[in-house]
Amino acid sequence: MKQAYFAGGCFWCITPFFAELAGVESVISGFSGGKEANPAYAAVKAQQTGHRETICVTYDPQAVTYGDLLDLFLKSVDPFDGGGQFVDRGRSYTLAVYYTDESEKAALLARLDALERQTGKTPCVAAEPFTAFWPAEELHQDYYKKNPEAFQKEWETSGRTAACPLHRK
Repeated sequence: MKQAYFAGGCFWCITPFFAELAGVESVISGFSGGKEANPAYAAVKAQQTGHRETICVTYDPQAVTYGDLLDLFLKSVDPFDGGGQFVDRGRSYTLAVYYTDESEKAALLARLDALERQTGKTPCVAAEPFTAFWPAEELHQDYYKKNPEAFQKEWETSGRTAACPLHRK
């Protein structure tokens, strides 16, 4: 098994895409990109720590490739929004992929380059080396399963339904 780390705005909103993908063993909501150890959700949301809401995807590389995960990530976000994602604004909701080796970095940069050539727009996805991941509090794990009505409302009011190619119904 391997891990991949994606900051795609609200971690609640991107978790289902990855969790429902064959070859993915688990998706943990948490934080990366800041310097503070074990930050609390409230501090991250208030833009006090420098972290981004991030998911850790544990997957079987024999069943799903890192490239497949990158493609899914780029389809589940607005890759051209540098201020956050949809209604969620600020650094904690900006996009990043935290790569763990040079092959992951190369795959990401190739996809971002291809996206720019295809659209004529520069993607706002940070490519950063992985340093640490801190799991969020338990109430944030599998939020879409534990709180389906609240999740659906969050999804619909977030702006993702209209803008995201993989919108949920």
